[in-house]
Amino acid sequence: MKAKISLLLIWSLLSLKIFAADYVDDINNATVKNEAGHQVIYEMNIGMFTQAGTFAAAQTRLPELKQFGVDIVWLMPIYERGSSNSPYAAKNFKKVNPKYGTIADLKAFVAAAHTLNMEVWLDWVPNHTATNADWVTSNPEYYAQSGGQMVHPNNYGDVWQLNYGNSALADAMNDCLKFWIDEADIDGYRCDYISSSYIPATYWQTAIPLIKSYKSGKTITFLGEGDIAQDVTRLAGVGFDYDYAWAYQTSLATYGASGTYSSTLRANATTLISNSKDKSFCRMLYLTNHYINFNDGGKTLTQLYGNNRYPLTALVGTLYGMPLIYNGQETGGNQVLDYFNDTKINWSTKDAKMKNTLRTLCALKHVVPALSDRADVDLITISGNSNMLAFTRTNGDSKVLVVLNMANTSSTANISGLDPGEWSLWLNSETISQGTSRYQQAFSSTQRFTLEAKGYRVYVKGTFSEEATPAPEVYTPTLETADEISIFFETTTERDYAVWAWGTLGGGEAYQQNTNWPGDAMTLMGQTATGRNVYKYTFTKVSEAPANLIISYNGGNTKVYDGVPFVNHGYYVEGNNTPTQTITATTGIREIRSERSETIGAYYDLSGRKVSRAEAKKGIYIRNGKKYVIK
Repeated sequence: MKAKISLLLIWSLLSLKIFAADYVDDINNATVKNEAGHQVIYEMNIGMFTQAGTFAAAQTRLPELKQFGVDIVWLMPIYERGSSNSPYAAKNFKKVNPKYGTIADLKAFVAAAHTLNMEVWLDWVPNHTATNADWVTSNPEYYAQSGGQMVHPNNYGDVWQLNYGNSALADAMNDCLKFWIDEADIDGYRCDYISSSYIPATYWQTAIPLIKSYKSGKTITFLGEGDIAQDVTRLAGVGFDYDYAWAYQTSLATYGASGTYSSTLRANATTLISNSKDKSFCRMLYLTNHYINFNDGGKTLTQLYGNNRYPLTALVGTLYGMPLIYNGQETGGNQVLDYFNDTKINWSTKDAKMKNTLRTLCALKHVVPALSDRADVDLITISGNSNMLAFTRTNGDSKVLVVLNMANTSSTANISGLDPGEWSLWLNSETISQGTSRYQQAFSSTQRFTLEAKGYRVYVKGTFSEEATPAPEVYTPTLETADEISIFFETTTERDYAVWAWGTLGGGEAYQQNTNWPGDAMTLMGQTATGRNVYKYTFTKVSEAPANLIISYNGGNTKVYDGVPFVNHGYYVEGNNTPTQTITATTGIREIRSERSETIGAYYDLSGRKVSRAEAKKGIYIRNGKKYVIK
């Protein structure tokens, strides 16, 4: 009841127009805990998340996740690993991976999250252990056997299958689940591979209520890795709070990078809603996760969805259920992250459009009742336009309208059946790269909408304070280090540009991380004074520059440059085969970031005086514990 009152209070404050500066930051930084149904979950790999790869290092960045809008941090397995080094092949369920730190470090991480009104859920692997797990020698009776030999589930040679026909194994598992509540005060479990036929439904029917009631006053939430909506006969009633909308993500991935809106996309949404209503559990929606990114062919967001990744991000953030953000997705999701070896997230990549879209969706999720997990969905029929998708979400007096254009060109449509009156545009694809904004608009019952190619808008019914789109900061090309191997590319368009390079090392594959054509994605760094886009790519695998360069887009099907000479630190302008200049300036202090998209909100000068963005002149400022240079 207390949480609901808090949510209603926030909603009423919004209506009274009290938020100033960056309304998204104000919402996400609110000092109240968002209630279940209005939360966003973030999948984190401790080893990948920072260069140090420790609990302590990740803890220092929790305030950033809070401001971004994260409510729940789901930690991928933190346990001591077996000989294969897979996090999903645990050696001991009561020991942490020593590379990450100690149990005390984990406890401090959780305590820091709780201070920020965030939850921490642990990844749990109930189906199997590493082949060299402690239980293999201490309790061999815990394992399934065939012909006197332990069994590899699904032919995974690095793990042994556990046997839930042995009640002692079930008791030992439950003891481990209790252990982390006692030792680290965790708030929930993401349970791996719940669809395994080796884990009977009766185990979950007993274990989940047991763990939920284990500690008085403590709420424990269970997320199951499985599409329970597709397995209702066995798992629907066992007690999970959330499942994966697995079939829905698969449908979006099948739709892919080149699709435009069709009846299929609408039908998939209809199926999702139909399968989700009246269930005892709720759904988790996502575009990617560790399995999709690494195991399932190793595909980035760009490779999976192309420019569709932007409107589809808006779709899964508003359609139904609880949205998931994967480990570094806010940078654009253009890395394949090997979680066996804890590949480090490249935080230098900047995708302002993805970042601002995600954090705005988080803010909407937190405070708009119509975007609660189970709020009603009404898919709108649009006559005469097969490229656009529109739907409303409704919860009492709260209403949201979402409009997507999946075409490769701008598109116009009349949408009927709307509630006439004042609406507020909270998320607009055409301006979101520059930062968050909010504008009022009066709707008739039939309203005409024109959206850019791959465009998306989210409107909230009601009157709110307007927030102007910040003017884009001019990007000054710089080097992170003087000895880096990098190039810059200036163009009028925003596309998924990719780099392929080759030379004296004996093959193009030697120079980029992705050895499959078209190579690696370039990073959109910012804009020139005339509004042209500036991309950058930094090579990380080699110490010498390549000789030749290809820049392409559209999955490599269209080449901007085809085998032009590579000039290290060269500034290439589309239409010129040779660089117009060579960049020599370096950033100097790595911790000071040139401020571009984060252009609104509270700043402090070096005297500690709070100033608004409008008051801030050229110089160094402190914002959210970080240093910024305003040019």
